[in-house]
Amino acid sequence: MTRRIFITGTGTDIGKTYVSALIMKELLRSGVNAAYFKAAMSGNLRDDNGALIPGDALHVKEVSGTSQALSGMCPYVYEAAYSPHLAAKLEGNAIDYDVVMKCIDGLSAKYDVLLMEGSGGIMCPLRLDDKCIWLEDFVRAGGFECLLVADSGLGTINSVGLTAYYMKSKGLKLSGIIFNNYEPGNVLHDDNAGVCEALAGVKVIARVRHNDNDINIIGRL
Repeated sequence: MTRRIFITGTGTDIGKTYVSALIMKELLRSGVNAAYFKAAMSGNLRDDNGALIPGDALHVKEVSGTSQALSGMCPYVYEAAYSPHLAAKLEGNAIDYDVVMKCIDGLSAKYDVLLMEGSGGIMCPLRLDDKCIWLEDFVRAGGFECLLVADSGLGTINSVGLTAYYMKSKGLKLSGIIFNNYEPGNVLHDDNAGVCEALAGVKVIARVRHNDNDINIIGRL
């Protein structure tokens, strides 16, 4: 049975894509048949032909070296750097629940591990019109376990605590925390890790320094 892992964050631009790319790289290097997926990407650029480039997926592909086709990594790609529900409202191509679930199930049939990255934080609306779809709907329906990416610095106790509390209240399984921008020997960073573990009830399974090229996570997932 395919293991499904969801990568969320305490907020936007916290490093989810950066960490996802490192995890994919480590999984593939360890011989794990893994795939990457993101339901919706906003804030993307266009190529010379005017086609939107799924930037986060491209980054993961380039860093990890996966042979997975870029076209199969994300079904909904938007140009506007807004929440997916608003980007879709402005650009069209609203997210369809069945399409995303079909992608998740299709990748699960081909790979042993499916790494799905979220958009923004855990409370991310994907569609708010005649239909209401939230990111957590796919996490719950797909039976994903979750890893929470957070910054190592000041303010992370509140962000991690609130995110973990919300996830548990919604029945989402939080399996571990990954701290980004970690500075070895920084007393604040080390103290934050201990407090956040106590608040969230899970371990910090990795600490990623600025511009790290690898993540030591095999055996901790």
